Order: sequence, then C-alpha cells, then structure tokens
Amino acid sequence: METESEPYIRLATLRLLHQVVADLNTARSLADTVQTVADGVIAGLGFELSAVNLVRPDGDLVVAAVGGSAGAEALMAGRVGSRVAWDRRLSMGDRWGDLRFIPYSEGWVLDDDDVPEWHTPGPAPRFPDEWHPMDRLFAPMYTAGGSGGELIGVISVDKPRSGRRPGAWGREALQMYAFHAATAIGNARLRANMQRALLRLEREQQALRASEESFRQAFEYAPSGMAIAEMGGDQQGRLLRANDALCRLLGRPASALRRYSFSDLVHREDIGTLVRTSAEGGRSELRLARRDGSYVWVSLRNSVVADAADGPRFLLTHVEDIEERKTHELQLAHRASHDSLTGLPNSAELRARLGSRLCGSPPGPGEYGSGYGSGHGSAGDAAEAGGFSRGYDEFDGPGLFDGPGGPGGPGGPGGPGFGGGIPYEPHVHTIAPRGDGDIDDGHKGLAVLFCDLDGFKSINDRFGHHAGDAVLIEVARRLAAGVREGDTVARLGGDEFVVLADGLGRADAKDLAGRLRNAITPPIRVDGRAVRVGASFGIGWASCGMTAEEVLRSADQRMYIEKRSRSKERRRAG
Repeated sequence: METESEPYIRLATLRLLHQVVADLNTARSLADTVQTVADGVIAGLGFELSAVNLVRPDGDLVVAAVGGSAGAEALMAGRVGSRVAWDRRLSMGDRWGDLRFIPYSEGWVLDDDDVPEWHTPGPAPRFPDEWHPMDRLFAPMYTAGGSGGELIGVISVDKPRSGRRPGAWGREALQMYAFHAATAIGNARLRANMQRALLRLEREQQALRASEESFRQAFEYAPSGMAIAEMGGDQQGRLLRANDALCRLLGRPASALRRYSFSDLVHREDIGTLVRTSAEGGRSELRLARRDGSYVWVSLRNSVVADAADGPRFLLTHVEDIEERKTHELQLAHRASHDSLTGLPNSAELRARLGSRLCGSPPGPGEYGSGYGSGHGSAGDAAEAGGFSRGYDEFDGPGLFDGPGGPGGPGGPGGPGFGGGIPYEPHVHTIAPRGDGDIDDGHKGLAVLFCDLDGFKSINDRFGHHAGDAVLIEVARRLAAGVREGDTVARLGGDEFVVLADGLGRADAKDLAGRLRNAITPPIRVDGRAVRVGASFGIGWASCGMTAEEVLRSADQRMYIEKRSRSKERRRAG
C-alpha cells in the first residue's frame, strides 16, 4: 500500500481514510451508501478494485456495488453467490485479524464455485510479498460486536497500487474501514426499511422499547403521520408526540398538537369510530381538523403499547392521508344513490332510507300512542329513533336537494339507522296517525307524499327532452325548497317524485301537499318561453310491519285516485 517506514505517508493515508468514512455518513440511501463503501476502498485504502457483497434475507450474498472498474461492474453487479461458497472462503486461507487472505497457491480450489469474481491476467510473483492476480482478500462486515456479531456482508479487494500484499498498517486500516462500513450500511438499511420496521415494531411491542433508537429514527423520518398518545388517567388520548409529517398534514406545529387529543381534532360524526379504534386498536377511517378549519380524511391505525406490569400505557398511531381516495369513494357513492339529472336521492336511496325506519313487526296495541304520537314529532326526536336528521353530505351542501341520510348521515348508508330495514336498538315503532281523510287525531307519523306531474308529457312532445329535463330540474328545486331541512325529496324516475316528511299529522301532510303543488304550478321559463305543469299528490303513511314497497304503493294508489278525481283543467292549474 505504501512504504511503511514513511510515517508521513501513513498520515496522508489516515486523512484519506477519515474522509471516506465521513462520506459514508452523508449517503442518502442504501444504494448510495454501498457504492460509497466500494468507492472509499479505491479512494482511501490504495486498492484499484473493490466489490461489496451484501447478505440477502435468504442468506446468500449479492454483489451490491463495484468500484474501480466499469468492466468489473458490468460483469459482477447484481450477481449472487451462495452462502455455502462464501462460508467456505471465509473459513480458509490466512487470518489477518478479521480479514481473510487466500493466496493464489490455495485459491485454485475456489475457481468452480458460484461466487462472482473479477481477475486480471498478470505474471507470477517475482518476490514473496508481491500481489498475484489470483490472490483474494476479504474484509467481512459484522453487526455491532465485530466478528462475534452477525455477518451482513463482505468487502472484497484486489490490485493494491503498491503491487504488494498489505502490511500490518494496511491490514488494520482495511479492517477498521470494514467496521465503519458495516455501521453505515446498517444505518442506511434502517432508513430504507423504515416502513417495514414500523410494522414489525407494532407487532412486537416489547421489541419497540428494546430498540428505542431505531424507533426514534423510524418515527421522526416516517413519510406519513405518526403520533404517540397517552392512554389512561386524566390525560386519556392527549398527544405526547407528533412527527413532522403529521404536523404538515394538519397544518399545526408540534407544540400546538401537544395541547390536543385526537378527540379534540376528529369530526364530531367520527367520534364513535375514534373511541372504538382507541379502545380496541386496529384501523379506522375518519376526518381530522386542520388549522384552517377544514377536515382531511385519514386512515388511523393504532397499536396499544402495553407495560407488562401496569397494562396499557400509550397508543402508537399511524396517520395516512386518504383524502383523494375517500373523496373519490364518496363521489361514487353519491352517484350511485342520487339522480344524475336533478341531484335528488334516487329510487334505491329512497327505499333504503324508508326501509331503515321500518321493522318487520307491527306495533302492538299497547304501543300505539307512545313514540311519535307522544312528543316525538320533531326532526331531532326522529333522529334519536333512527330517523332522518341531516347528516354530513359533502356534495349536496346544506339545504340543496338532499335531505338527511346522505353518505355518512344518520339515516344513510353506514349511519346508525341503516341496516337493510333493520333499525338499530332501541327502536321506537313508526306508527301512522289514526283516522281517514281530513280527520286528525293529533298523532304524528312519517308521511310519504307521492307526486306525479300533470301536463309534463305534452312539454316533452312539443318542445323536446331538453325542455322536459329543464322542467324536472326546476320542479326538483322547488320541491326541495318547500320542505324542512330534515325531510327527503327523491325522484323515482320520469316525472314522479316522493317526499318523506316525519312528524306530521294528517292535516299537516295535506297542507304540505297543497303548498308543494302551489310551488310547482307557477310558470317555468325554458329557452325563452314559459311552460307550466301541475302536480297530483297522494299521501301515504309509513308504519312498522309494512315494507318500503308497500308504503310507496299505497301513496302511489292515493295519488292516482286524487288525479282521477280532478278535471284536466284543474290539474293543469294546480
């Protein structure tokens, strides 16, 4: 390597070695680190060729980097040598501390094994310590603890610039460099495998405490949000620590996040989801508040980190931004449950909302007069019984066309009242008011108003479907504007609409039908002309023991009775 009687050369070599070791700690990735190791042998240790062989999960060694020769790199990079062949090499030859030197006179037995090699032709040695092209020198790299640790790879070197086998100084320098290279590769692997380490640490909570430094790096540099929350005591759920990714996601500094718990940040409709996830661990999807007041959909995954003596101590929470995916899902759900022309809930959504209020058992004699007939007439009370209070609907906005029970709402898919016609417990029976016609006994129920437009077909025939569509859109708007916030207006198809209005008596329902009819009859301007349609309403009543189809059929039949009882002129005039 250098003339060992010249101390100033040793000092220069030491400076080079110091620089290449420093370079190991600045590499950005595992690939960069391994290549820096290979290049450092060339730059700092006086060899012309080097290769870094890393142990794979299956135990074999792969050539991860080659330094000093483009030809050698093209031949060897990515090739694999079996662990058996490598163990044979490391068990034979001369032991120079942790190094293994196999002279050309012994190495011929290795010529047929599967370890990738690069040899340049050259003459036989002229003196005892001259380097021969078939000489082999290996520097094993171990985990902390030197040769007593686990093998993570081998640095193989060739062609000393001095032309001689390394002396004591060169051997010690190569051995020391291999030690630092092993440390740098271990750290780079830790960063590259951060996500796998997180999953492993979640499954092995005891290993989490034993590997505190590894966890700290994984936590701080994770690309998605991470938080540690207190579990138990007066500060249940308080955030103890949040990483930079979570701070950026929520637009809040870490110091501010420590004043909150997730329950302070979660959307009010997602509190139940958060409580279940915190108590049981596992994964959930919910909304968290940003600093600007907006909400972002996240996937929340909790691991309960337990103390063997005292039980659960804190939650390790992984927060992943799923806003784009969730928005797409809600859009798809909205399209599936809403009419594409008017934006109203469609026939399937109407039946789901209606069915969620009805159980299969009719109320007994003793149950009539409880429930909505005795103070449960408000929209708020109806919601408590599995009713239709307005829920979160990102796409309609408050008070547009949609009533309650939209995606995420209490009466909609996924809400507490939705279950294919099986309401949640405790269930208060839906009961129709007693009496017929205009007789009002004072009880309140769920009214179903079936609306069919009069004169709509002539508009389609005279002015075309474009005009007909414009009329349907305007009628939908007028119907939605004429009902309460807690009511549902749906389009069954064609010119048929249905209104669900809870907490009404018979007189209330008749009055609502009249107001809606009067809202529809004023002229509608389409392409510069005024057109008019009338409306016929049939009023049905929902009651437990009925199916949604039976309720709608009853209202439909009453609508046709009402339509036939009115003259054509009166129907057009409303």
